[in-house]
Amino acid sequence: MKSKGIFILAICAIAAVLLVAGCTDTGSSTETEKDYISFGYQPSTHQVAYMVAKEKGWWAADLAPFGIKDIEDHKFPTGAPEMQSMLAGDIDVAYVGAAPVISALATGLDAKIVAAVQVQGSDIVVRPEVNYTGPEDLKGLTIATFPSGTIQDTLLRGWLQSNGIDPDTDVDIRPMGPGDATVAISEGAVDAVFLPHPAPATIVAEGNGYIAVQSGDMEKDHACCALVVSGDLIRNHPDMVEQIVKTHIRATEYVIANQNESAQIYHDMNKVDMAVIEDSFATWDGRWVTDPSTIIVSVVDYTRIQADLGYIDHPLTEDEIFDLSFYRKATEA
Repeated sequence: MKSKGIFILAICAIAAVLLVAGCTDTGSSTETEKDYISFGYQPSTHQVAYMVAKEKGWWAADLAPFGIKDIEDHKFPTGAPEMQSMLAGDIDVAYVGAAPVISALATGLDAKIVAAVQVQGSDIVVRPEVNYTGPEDLKGLTIATFPSGTIQDTLLRGWLQSNGIDPDTDVDIRPMGPGDATVAISEGAVDAVFLPHPAPATIVAEGNGYIAVQSGDMEKDHACCALVVSGDLIRNHPDMVEQIVKTHIRATEYVIANQNESAQIYHDMNKVDMAVIEDSFATWDGRWVTDPSTIIVSVVDYTRIQADLGYIDHPLTEDEIFDLSFYRKATEA
């Protein structure tokens, strides 16, 4: 009788374990359900594809079949705070410069670049009284650009070093967002800025400077903005990630084919003068692109520059930064 009682207790214990396991599995499945998504972006023409897709309602329409009922977005002045927000889990998808992604990945960000957004498209603008004939003329000047670890900061410092100029001692680089930097050069508080469009076009239109160097002359076809998706979405909602890439491609192609309308959408969302936006589109050296394979070499090289600058401990590899599978699936015939 005693052994029979022990046997019954054992069976009950096994059943309890199986019941708990079953409940745990069900709970895990429920936790992967998602009815909202949060985007991060910046008020730059570099990321106008996001704005066009939002204005036309494509994000809402394309993600609704995946159960998405609410789409939030958050506007950031630069990529550094945007990546801090993604590290905190506040955004799922980011339109952001590839360089701040590197800094964030090196400090634990769970995410991957799944598509390119654009290349080139930033300018060094100097005040009218500065006579710029080459990089040496920047020695002794105060230059405003985006904060440490951003595309503009990384590219500027790497370019200065390659031209024999120490970015820490030969120039005074001050971290600023686009609005503060535009005001600073207009007031003569800085001698030059290195900013993404449309800020350079704004400064030129206001008579506060002229374009001395375009970023494509600093590094031809360099990577700039990219589409970054959280590891949670990649693992638990891969079909949704594929659709996000498809919508991004659709919006980018629309921007390229309909630049006047895209400029109007940008104006409506950011209140920048239409003439400035049109001039920016006409004069910048940037290109809107989507294929992530075209920016791999440049982005991996940024990791070397950031390691040399002491921003990260060591360079990162392609596999640590990119997931190309979603773009391949999105573009399959």
